Amino acid sequence: MRYFPLLLIFFSLLTGCNSEEQPKPEPPEPMYFPVPNDPAWETKSFDELEWNEAAADDLKEYLIEANTKSFMILVNGRIVMEEYFAGHTPTTTWKWNSAGKTLVATTTGIAQQEGLLSIHNPVYDYLGEGWTSMTADKEALITTRHLLTMTSGLDDDSDLVIKANLTYLADAGTRWSYSNVFQLLMDEVAAASGQEFSAYFDSRLKNKIGMDGFWDEGILFTIYNSNTRSMARFGILALNKGAWNGEQIINEAFFAESTTTSQGINPSYGYLWWLNGKSTYMVPGEQTVFDGPLVPNAPADMFAAMGAADQRIYVVPSKNMVIVRMGEASDPDNPSFAVSGFDNKLWAKINAVINVP
Repeated sequence: MRYFPLLLIFFSLLTGCNSEEQPKPEPPEPMYFPVPNDPAWETKSFDELEWNEAAADDLKEYLIEANTKSFMILVNGRIVMEEYFAGHTPTTTWKWNSAGKTLVATTTGIAQQEGLLSIHNPVYDYLGEGWTSMTADKEALITTRHLLTMTSGLDDDSDLVIKANLTYLADAGTRWSYSNVFQLLMDEVAAASGQEFSAYFDSRLKNKIGMDGFWDEGILFTIYNSNTRSMARFGILALNKGAWNGEQIINEAFFAESTTTSQGINPSYGYLWWLNGKSTYMVPGEQTVFDGPLVPNAPADMFAAMGAADQRIYVVPSKNMVIVRMGEASDPDNPSFAVSGFDNKLWAKINAVINVP
């Protein structure tokens, strides 16, 4: 028994040595936030990520074939790949098309967190009664949230959002239909804040994360325009659930709602964000329900800002990744993502680069 304490000491020393020899896991890389109004931007190499750089040429060839103007891949906010084509440059301004809907959704959420509006209130609280050509009882059913989820029930035959075209088709919340009526959210924010939507957007969102750009108010559409890196900045904000370098620009709870199925009709749609990995999806201009995820080749947790002519921000939380694409339509005859298959083809090329079998 006199040797037992010595054995315990020896065993402790032995196990202690072994534990010291075990390699410690590296801490996760911190998120990088590019400084506003500073062209400098941290980068990450293919080698550091152990990506397949040889596959990048095939990706670039496809981007060129698909009429791409600019393309970026970022991991943890750092640029891994940044390409420009056909005379496009880092300072060139390009239209977001409907990808800019996500900017409107985010700004609406900011207005709610400031107590200026509630997305659960009727739209007439902000635009006044009689903002549609519906009967008062049907108009009263439409809340701000219905505009965010494309379930207002308003007729979608016309792209022109004027009172004469805002007629009844279904009770709010019973029909999903992608339409321009979401633009009334901009009028709501303007009315609730007492200033132009663009001014409110600039002070609460754009300037805080260092975006450039402007809203182009056309007859049919109000479209955001910016350079590619500004689109990437917004993608980084989305990746970080509405936070930017320690400041919660849009509260995390609202952002989580925005990127979660928002209604029971089209599970692949949040608050003007598209969601991957769901069992079914619907597309603009149709009432058809398609089986399977929106983009089968993309990660299931991806959510995306999607605009006509294939303007894209893909956000992939599981990979800490943001991908941006701007340009002309990959298929000019079929600019809809559901018809052209652009997203799925592009993700096949991306997967080859990031070593996803």
